[in-house]
Amino acid sequence: MPRSDAGTRTTDVMLAIRNKIASRSLAPGDRLPSIRSFAATMGVSPTTVVEAYDRLAAEGLIRALRGSGFYVSTTALPPLKLAEAESPRARAVDPFWVSRQSLDSDDAVLKPGCGWLPSDWMPNDALRQAIRRLARADDNLLAYYGSTRGSLPLRRLLLARFAEEGIQATPDEVMLTSTGTQSLDLICRFLLRPGDTVMIDDPCYFNFQALLKAHQVKIIGVPYTPTGPDLTAFEALLNAERPRVYLTNSALHNPTGATLPPQTAHRLLNAAAQHEMIIIEDDIFADFEPEPSVRLAALDGLNRVIRIGSFSKTLSASIRCGYIAAQRDWIDGLVDLQVATNFGGPSPVATELITQVLAGGSYRKHMEELRRKLARARREVVDRLHRLGIEPWLLPRGGFYLWCRLPDRLDATHVAQAALAEGIVLAPGNVFSVSQGASDFMRFNVAHTLDPRIERTLAEVLRKAR
Repeated sequence: MPRSDAGTRTTDVMLAIRNKIASRSLAPGDRLPSIRSFAATMGVSPTTVVEAYDRLAAEGLIRALRGSGFYVSTTALPPLKLAEAESPRARAVDPFWVSRQSLDSDDAVLKPGCGWLPSDWMPNDALRQAIRRLARADDNLLAYYGSTRGSLPLRRLLLARFAEEGIQATPDEVMLTSTGTQSLDLICRFLLRPGDTVMIDDPCYFNFQALLKAHQVKIIGVPYTPTGPDLTAFEALLNAERPRVYLTNSALHNPTGATLPPQTAHRLLNAAAQHEMIIIEDDIFADFEPEPSVRLAALDGLNRVIRIGSFSKTLSASIRCGYIAAQRDWIDGLVDLQVATNFGGPSPVATELITQVLAGGSYRKHMEELRRKLARARREVVDRLHRLGIEPWLLPRGGFYLWCRLPDRLDATHVAQAALAEGIVLAPGNVFSVSQGASDFMRFNVAHTLDPRIERTLAEVLRKAR
């Protein structure tokens, strides 16, 4: 690359080092590349690199150790910012927007863009009974930390459910965590290092992007189709990018509602094995399926697939507990990480409440009724959206999401901003898209889209947007 003068070349070298530090490719205490190797990388003379390093040392960004080289200063790294508010529009489509609006809005705000069910759809009576029984529990359960792997009775209940899917696992291959998000966070800490490549679906659950960004990895998206990831693109990305991990939902994919067919699952697993890639299968929506579909963890036998999930969608988002199922040596390492970051497993109070509800016989009835209610809501919401010119990308087999295209290729971000001004939180498509290629899509939670005010407000917002 041509350079105008020596000053410009020195500035370029300094900028390259600053960018490495800002992106966490170089952390405090890390040794900088040698002068000769970095000169070759940058296509400049060693003298230029020496001058650049000396200037950075004078600024305090790096420090020189005689006979050893240059190192990043311990005070060089700025705080990690996961979101940059470059403009109101850019802030609106980042992966945090829907979470912030949904979690922080009061009860008067309608939330068809949120990711949970209405409180009166949840098994509150069963939870209240479990809470009353818990009040008579042993003092140790109420006062002590949780064990490192979490409640053995709850893990055994999970193992019984896994066996129904064809996953043969032992208690040592399952651990409980404080939340499903913590499960993913622990796995990222265990498997990934800054700069590693992770493949996710495009579109995918927006918090996947947010959490992966916190781990400073390179995120690549594979186009998602009604039958799973585009396998041609999937295999091309494996060859070109060599991702360490692929993170996905295989059952009732979020946000699309798609289900992975067996032929896609087998080809996906074969490609992953050939490239020694690990798959994290988030199975949080499994119990919403009318009949179980194929599971990557079942086909793989927990060899290269790690299963994660939680109970926040089916039981309670207030009583938090997640789980990880993986090969035993990985679980051993993840347990150590959980001790280091959480000092033990999830709350024994939470795990006891969940165990009592799952073991009490009411859970299956609750889920059967929930599936029926969601099927009715889905049909009704599809009709309402159709009247507005909003059409589903596909009709899911279950769950509570509809991934829809807006009429006339309207910008979903602008529609969501206008709806928010009217007290309605929506989930615009680009929040879910790595490539920002879903600008005219919107995700609707059918259980929260039944209020007639939503249809009226959307009709007016869409009319003004045209």
